[in-house]
Amino acid sequence: MFGRGRPGEEARFRRILVVEDDALVAFDNEHGLNDAGFTVVATVDTAEDAEHHIAAGGIDLVLADVSLRGEGTGIDVARVAHAAGIPLLFVTGHCPTEARAFAAGCLAKPYSRADLLAAILAIEARKAGRKARRLPKALHLFGG
Repeated sequence: MFGRGRPGEEARFRRILVVEDDALVAFDNEHGLNDAGFTVVATVDTAEDAEHHIAAGGIDLVLADVSLRGEGTGIDVARVAHAAGIPLLFVTGHCPTEARAFAAGCLAKPYSRADLLAAILAIEARKAGRKARRLPKALHLFGG
């Protein structure tokens, strides 16, 4: 099952917030994550809605596109998630270099379900101080 560390270790990321303005991508991500054993806390398409969910707590990881509906962007969501101590992975067609200080990494679109899950595991491993087993080619990890 995805979202697990080494045998005997508790999963680091179980509850994920999906922030995506493309309904088909959001739907695919939500179903892929659920199938892999994650809990999708919510799927939202605005920065404002994402920020409300982050403030409410109970989120282990945020997946966010940069372009969102309404005012605000995924970069704004990344700042709020960072302040709350929640890692954020951008899943977008254009990785924002200006947000490296606020995000764990960026997975460039288009990506496969397997690459999304491998990217989540890579961020989970890094957070736990382990080396990731497989890095998708479209994944750029930020920071140390």
